[in-house]
Amino acid sequence: MTRIDDTFASLKAEGRKGFVAYMMAGDPDEARSMEILRGLPAAGVDVIELGVPFTDPMADGPTIQLAGQRALEAGMTLEKTLAMVRAFREEDTTTPIVLMGYYNPIYNRGVEAFLDDAKAVGVDGLIVVDLPPEEDDELCIPAQAAGLNFIRLATPTTDDKRLPKVLQNTSGFVYYVSITGITGSAEAQAGDVAPEVARIKSQTDLPVIVGFGIKTPDAAQGIASVADGCVVGSAIVAEAATGKPVSEVLAFVKSLADGAHRA
Repeated sequence: MTRIDDTFASLKAEGRKGFVAYMMAGDPDEARSMEILRGLPAAGVDVIELGVPFTDPMADGPTIQLAGQRALEAGMTLEKTLAMVRAFREEDTTTPIVLMGYYNPIYNRGVEAFLDDAKAVGVDGLIVVDLPPEEDDELCIPAQAAGLNFIRLATPTTDDKRLPKVLQNTSGFVYYVSITGITGSAEAQAGDVAPEVARIKSQTDLPVIVGFGIKTPDAAQGIASVADGCVVGSAIVAEAATGKPVSEVLAFVKSLADGAHRA
């Protein structure tokens, strides 16, 4: 059982929905992003997705692309991202952290070395959006052998023929992408999402968490009501990019978390 498994088991036992928050490591700089990271659990975040900045983020919309560019320009690296997790774990040993990003930085570091380091600092899971199930031997299976969840994305175009392949080595939770396209590009609709979540849940016992296109507390509530929880990324990243005090950014996160938890 990982922290992710424990968290969703507890939420289920309590009859509550989960709230997952995404932030970009190192945006706009290491100090501010570390302050936001440390404040997320008290803002009601159940699982943290920590983005690893990359030069070619093909699945991300403009908001997260710009966040990654700012982070890279400020000197953020995979190694420094892992150091942020280590620092976070000095104060919080229970909130799950999922690293979300692309395979290239992991490949460059070396899969075995990366997995050893990730496990040692307290990473709980990985979302690597450019590794399809056909490449599970590259990272997914070694990650799970190392005790890390490997979380896969399902999308509106993942049909019934493809879905079992997507689910076969997934663990932790299934991330359902509510809309086609890139992050932050449209608004998710609960009526469209509900039958897709039901379709996925008919083939797996894993929690199904819905992301993309959730920007308000009401939207978080609506989407969480038809799934096991929701993910908000671009809206949080955009709020953090305004230069507002961290307390105001975290208050915005709390409003989203409260929305999801009302579901």
